Amino acid sequence: MTPQAAAETNALIAELWQRHLPTLKERLDTLDRIAASAANVTLSEADREQAVAISHKFAGSLGMYGYQRGTEIAMQLEVLYRTPPVSQPHLLVPLTQELRQAIFPKN
Repeated sequence: MTPQAAAETNALIAELWQRHLPTLKERLDTLDRIAASAANVTLSEADREQAVAISHKFAGSLGMYGYQRGTEIAMQLEVLYRTPPVSQPHLLVPLTQELRQAIFPKN
């Protein structure tokens, strides 16, 4: 890849990241809510399925933007949410917080 093509690719990825930030933050907020709920009560099937879907999307996309650690954390969350009932709900809040920190380290 030429330096110009690499620069254009990086610019496009940065533009895509900025365009999808509101959705990404909304998904993180949803994971926060679901993780907090799972720590206190049994999750509804709808919440569990939503958490699986969000975690899967993060696992599949964050690496493209350079957030490899975020991908790893999202994969852990997906595994935890995948099989009902969630076997280790006490891990969900810390992992969700770690995911947010991996994506937004300064926040």
